[in-house]
Amino acid sequence: MTATKQLIRVGHSPDPDDAFMFHALANDKIDTGDYEFTHELVDIETLNRRAFAAELELTAVSIHAYAFLHDKYLLCSCGASMGDGYGPMVVAKRALSVDELRPLVIAVPGKLTSAYLALRLCLDADFACVEVPFDQIIPAVVAGEFAGQPIDAGLIIHEGQLTYSDHDLRLVVDLGKWWQDETGLPLPLGANAVRKDLGSEKIRDIQRLLKASIEYGLNHRAEALAYAQQYGRDLDDKKADEFVGMYVNDWTLDFGPPGREAVAQFLARGHAAGVLPKMVVPEFVS
Repeated sequence: MTATKQLIRVGHSPDPDDAFMFHALANDKIDTGDYEFTHELVDIETLNRRAFAAELELTAVSIHAYAFLHDKYLLCSCGASMGDGYGPMVVAKRALSVDELRPLVIAVPGKLTSAYLALRLCLDADFACVEVPFDQIIPAVVAGEFAGQPIDAGLIIHEGQLTYSDHDLRLVVDLGKWWQDETGLPLPLGANAVRKDLGSEKIRDIQRLLKASIEYGLNHRAEALAYAQQYGRDLDDKKADEFVGMYVNDWTLDFGPPGREAVAQFLARGHAAGVLPKMVVPEFVS
């Protein structure tokens, strides 16, 4: 009689980098032993909000959102999305300075995203914003409105970082570059988090399989890219390869000491700025 496998529900974004990372797990390329993985692909802000109910055993979360979820989830030491001198961007139809952004209305992909927290830190002030699905931000900036609300600029994530110029938009600030200039560290954007109540043995097993999936993708790049390409909105093969390389790399295999320091600083600065109500020290799977 076959033993029942432990179901691990995984949540991640429908984007090329996450698809690349999870290719091996999603397509039975590695032996998962006593575990059965199922995948739910939804945008990161939805995953952030769903994580408050701790329904998924393994989920992508924004580092910003983790500050509100640390009682329920541990950060995996692999599976990070780090902006190493690049990251979310603010774009507009005309050239603007960062100072000129402060009184404007900015479309954001969610108030729990790390992009939102990074922009809040960059501006050193609260700002007027409209929450817009991430894949509709560029059209909203081009149109100058979303659902009847005026939009002056947009905070773009994911593949929009490579395609915004195709829409005749201007870069105002690259928050990954701003953060690196400020701290000398990469900007910690997203992570995979595993539910604490699974217990240490299962947590270690899940992290081991997640890392094996990432390693498989990196070692079978063309195969994993072919799978990931289906999620590359407006990206040709070259740009999809570039985008995956930006967010699935050595940082994804392990945060390492600089990556962990980056997470700690990001959360500490968020608390100092009054965005995060509590000082959170990040906890990683050992």
